[in-house]
Amino acid sequence: MSDRLGLMNPTVKYLPCGDTAVAVEFGDRVDRRLSASVVSLGKRISEARLTGLVETVPTFRSLLVHYDPLRTSASQLCAQIDAVLEASADQQITGRLWRIPACYEGDLSPDLRDVATRTGLSPSEVVAGHTGERYYVYMLGFLPGFPYMGDLPEPLRLPRRENPRVNVPAGSVSIASNLTGVYSFESPGGWHLIGRTPICLFESGRMPPALMQPGDAVCFEAVSRAEFDRLSADVGKGTFVPVPEQAA
Repeated sequence: MSDRLGLMNPTVKYLPCGDTAVAVEFGDRVDRRLSASVVSLGKRISEARLTGLVETVPTFRSLLVHYDPLRTSASQLCAQIDAVLEASADQQITGRLWRIPACYEGDLSPDLRDVATRTGLSPSEVVAGHTGERYYVYMLGFLPGFPYMGDLPEPLRLPRRENPRVNVPAGSVSIASNLTGVYSFESPGGWHLIGRTPICLFESGRMPPALMQPGDAVCFEAVSRAEFDRLSADVGKGTFVPVPEQAA
C-alpha cells in the first residue's frame, strides 16, 4: 500500500498502521511547531467526532489515529481528517501551565553532582538552569503519564546513563539528551536523576488520569527538603492538588 491514502492534504503524510490505525505525519524532526500541529489536530478530531474514531495518540511529530474498520476505512477516515485540517488551519490551541515543586537536595537528587561534574557546572548552576526554563510537553509515553518535555538548556544536555537503574522512585525529575521528564511510577530507567517532586502525575481515579497533556507547559520550582516533605504529606492526604494556569 502506498504511504499516501487517497487525495490528501499536501502538508502531511498519511501512513497506514495495520488495518485499524493511520499515522498522520507532520515532519521528520522534534520541533515545537510540529508538535503544536499534532496536538491541535488531535483535539479537533476529538471534537469533530469522526465516524469510526476510537482514539488518537500524539507523538513528537505525528498523530496516530485508531479507528474501527467495521465503521469506516482508512481512505474515508483520511478524507475526514483532511476536512478537519482545512477547517482548522488557522486555529491555535493554547495549553496549560503547570508549576511543579521539586527538591534538588540530598538523596532526592542522586545524579546531581555527577551531572554538575560532567557539564562543568556547579550543582547550584545545574538547578538554576533546570528551573530557569519553561518546558513544553511533547508527548506522554514509556510509563502512564510520563511527560517528555523539552527543550533542555544546552549546557545540561547529556546522553543517557551507561548503566540504567533497576529502580527509579516515582516523582524523580530526570534529564537525558535535550529532554527532561518525571517518572510517574517506580520503574527501571536510564535518565539522570537530579531531583524529585511530590506531585502524582498519574492517578487512575482522576479524569483524565494523566496530570499533564501534550501541548502543556511546565516550570519547575525548587523547594527545600522540609517543604518537599510537607507537600508529600499533603498530597498523601489529598489536601494538595496542583492547579494549572493558562499558558501565555
